[in-house]
Amino acid sequence: MDDYASRQRKPTKHLIGLGLVVVLHLLLFWAISSGLARAFVKKIKGPVEAVLLEDAKPDIPPPPPPPPPKNLPPPPAYVPPVDVPVSHAAPAANAIAAVSATPQPVAPPAPPAPVVVKDPVRTAAVVNSTNCEKPEYPSASRRLEEEGTVSLRFLVGTDGKVIQAEVEKSSGYKRLDEAARAGLSRCAFKPATVDGKPEQGWATMKYTWRLE
Repeated sequence: MDDYASRQRKPTKHLIGLGLVVVLHLLLFWAISSGLARAFVKKIKGPVEAVLLEDAKPDIPPPPPPPPPKNLPPPPAYVPPVDVPVSHAAPAANAIAAVSATPQPVAPPAPPAPVVVKDPVRTAAVVNSTNCEKPEYPSASRRLEEEGTVSLRFLVGTDGKVIQAEVEKSSGYKRLDEAARAGLSRCAFKPATVDGKPEQGWATMKYTWRLE
């Protein structure tokens, strides 16, 4: 019978051992590629995770919310929104002025209405020769046959009597002019008026001297 040392020196046994090692390596590679090793790892982790869950602290529930305060006003009632129609009309012409940032100047106050001053109503003195006595023809002028027309200007007072008289145009004879002017003192006229009230006013009159 061969001893152990001689058996170990046989090359056949060495080849068989190497072949088994190679086969085991191939099987291990196949197991890793097919997920067998992954499943094995999961099976190993299972108990570890179970132990960790057992050792974890239990969850503490949150405290209850505080009670609502008393005597609070009731919540506002829900008001549904109202559809406001949108106007597509063009803005007014003065809308730009209404939103302008520049302040508009204040319009000056309207000037007071002018006071209408009514002009006084005036009337002139009424001169009527029928209200006068015919003056006496000067005797010297009659003898000399003096004739002519004299224009007189005179001031009539508020009572209608002549206050002042002057010759505006001579007749050509002084005696006839003075006789006509003196005759006005015996006349009475209607005075001039202002708004119906009598006032002094100037008037004119012509007197013609003629021999009959």
